[in-house]
Amino acid sequence: MTAQYKLTLPAKTLENADPKAKAVLEKAKAQVGFIPNMYAGMANSPGLLETYLDGYQRFRDGSGFTSAEQEVVFLTISRGNGCDYCVAAHSMLADQKSKVPPQVTEAIREGRQVPDPKLAALSTFTVTMLTSRGLPSRTDVQAFLAAGYEERHVLEIILAIAVKTLSNYSNHLFHTPLDEMFASRAWKKSA
Repeated sequence: MTAQYKLTLPAKTLENADPKAKAVLEKAKAQVGFIPNMYAGMANSPGLLETYLDGYQRFRDGSGFTSAEQEVVFLTISRGNGCDYCVAAHSMLADQKSKVPPQVTEAIREGRQVPDPKLAALSTFTVTMLTSRGLPSRTDVQAFLAAGYEERHVLEIILAIAVKTLSNYSNHLFHTPLDEMFASRAWKKSA
């Protein structure tokens, strides 16, 4: 999904970025090994990219979710926000790094019920948090907790929503082209 309006700000690189943006791009490159197209656009606001990188790393390092669960959360949010770029990127990460079962990844991408009960509860609750704007019902929270999660995980999902809102909305406005490494997992939100 892309916005009607497309930002015309240039992609930032280590060669053309001002000192603040260059420092954030160097941090990004150190974290992931390259500068994704998404980061090159976000670097036009060094504070935006810095906040994204910090929140993303804090979620990865301290959420208490397994790697597969983290990917389910990020993929669910990105699909819910209709972010073509992030759905592709998190699908690739799910496949190659987080080892999410393929049927789980495909169910999220297609908007179907996730076949794993615990991951289904996680994805469902993430959608609830996203669509209710943080106002889940008592029943929603109880179902999430009954699946084996803790109350602190509710807060971690809020962190993930914040992080993905930064990247998803930026990608909508930049019409961010997929990096080649994510191209095999390209995704378009169906109408």
